[in-house]
Amino acid sequence: MKNLIRIFLILVIVGAGISIGSSCSDENDCSLAGRPMMYCTLYTLDEITDDRVKDTLDSLTIKALGTDSIILNNEKNVHTLMLPLRYTSDTTVFVFRYDPKRRPNDVDTLYIVQQNTPYFQSMECGYMMKQNILGTRFGNTRNSSERIDSLRILNKEANTNEIQNLEIFYKYRDRTPPTIE
Repeated sequence: MKNLIRIFLILVIVGAGISIGSSCSDENDCSLAGRPMMYCTLYTLDEITDDRVKDTLDSLTIKALGTDSIILNNEKNVHTLMLPLRYTSDTTVFVFRYDPKRRPNDVDTLYIVQQNTPYFQSMECGYMMKQNILGTRFGNTRNSSERIDSLRILNKEANTNEIQNLEIFYKYRDRTPPTIE
C-alpha cells in the first residue's frame, strides 16, 4: 500500500513537472530583440575609379526627430547602423551629428517613409508591426554641411535578421595623408 502511494505521488510530481516545462515555450520572442530594424551600411564612391568603397565615420550621434531618443551617442568608427522605425507615424526622421562638440553645424537629416501594418503575433505577444520602407530622402538644415551624397534601398522590409535595407553613400573624402616635401 505504501509503495502504491509513493508511485502515485511520483507520477503526480513528474506529470506536473512535464506540463509546466512544456507550457513555457520560447517560440514567441516578444522582447525588443524581436523588433524589426532598418539595417544600413555606409559607403562612399571613389571619384577617380567610381568604385563603391565601405566607409567608416569617425564619430556619429543619431537622434530621432520629435523625441528625446538618442539612438547612437558619439559612437566611434561607425560603418553599419541599426535604426528603429516609428510605429506611430508613417515617417521616421533621424538627425545625424558627426561631431557635435567641435562642429555643431555638421548635420544631416535622413527621412524614411514607411508603411506600418499591424498583425496578430500570438496571445503572449499580442500585435506586432510589419514595416516596409516606401521611400527615403536626405536633407540638411540651414547653415549645415551636407555629407550624404545618395541613398539606395536594397530591401524594403524592416527585419530582425540583419538583412541590409539601405545603403548610405557619403561624399568622397580623400583620406590619404598630405605629403611633406
